[in-house]
Amino acid sequence: MLDKATVTANIPAADLGRARAFYADKLGLSPVQEMEGVMCVYRTAAGSVFSVYQTEYAGQAGHTIAQWHVADVEATVRDLKAKDVTFEHYDLPGVEWDNDVASMGGMGKAAWFKDSENNVLCIDDGFPDQSAS
Repeated sequence: MLDKATVTANIPAADLGRARAFYADKLGLSPVQEMEGVMCVYRTAAGSVFSVYQTEYAGQAGHTIAQWHVADVEATVRDLKAKDVTFEHYDLPGVEWDNDVASMGGMGKAAWFKDSENNVLCIDDGFPDQSAS
């Protein structure tokens, strides 16, 4: 049933204009569709789709709500830091940190940051062992 479906992230924003500016200025993303004051829809060149929507409950999750799979976590961290993105560090069992990049054994590398709305976002190199599934 759901094993053939796709999944879309819906990211909350208390201030949609501020969030739109963050996603444009810091992450280099422009919406492909907008409903003014309600939602911005984004599509990456790889085909992923996600939305950022207006709500008073933004930034309250306290956990990762979306992650981007990138070819080079370290290079992406450097690029984002050059745009003043600050990275988070978490005390996770079995995780080794090299500056802002976490090495998670068979799950690859990852780095976490917060958007303008205090949502936790992640970049990772995918799941290296996923080809076995």
